[in-house]
Amino acid sequence: MTPFIQGFGMGGGLIVAIGAQNAFVLTQGVRRNHHLAVAALCIVCDAILIGFGATGVGSMVASNPTLGAIAAWGGAAFLSWYGLMAFLAALRGGALQEEEETGKTLKHTLMLTLGVTLLNPHVYLDTIVIMGSVSGQFAAPERYIFGMGAVVASTLWFITLTLGGQMLAPIFKRDITWRFLDGAVCLTMWTIAASLIHSILNA
Repeated sequence: MTPFIQGFGMGGGLIVAIGAQNAFVLTQGVRRNHHLAVAALCIVCDAILIGFGATGVGSMVASNPTLGAIAAWGGAAFLSWYGLMAFLAALRGGALQEEEETGKTLKHTLMLTLGVTLLNPHVYLDTIVIMGSVSGQFAAPERYIFGMGAVVASTLWFITLTLGGQMLAPIFKRDITWRFLDGAVCLTMWTIAASLIHSILNA
């Protein structure tokens, strides 16, 4: 279960981090604007990208020890930086912004969903490069389990945002909620970074 739990934790940490996609999905949930279709599309996109990272990049990294070490150090460095950014965000605080324009038709809404999902360069860095590099530290069966954990985290997160939209919106307008969420992301990223460094030093 360790690869699944690590994949779940890392996937959750990267996906839950505040971003345009999450704000958009939450807004659609609050407004009940094709919210189920929006969540489904986000889940499918994340699953495809995570799967590509775990099977493609992960396999390539696993087959080359030197590349694996470089990827592990790079992943640890990025996760440490990511955790630091979340830590600083927790110190600053924030609030949910709901001014984004939403589509009135299903087609328009889904196009906006693809825009906030696929036009964000961080989604490729998170799902393909980082998830793929970290998954490369596991053997083939465990690597896929790691990816499955990340997909489950993504699925649960988007379902929560969508179905709990009206309940969560007032909560996410509070500064303390963002501080707590960013703090949790920070701890998750730093814990995984420490685990990567430990595995490198004990290889």
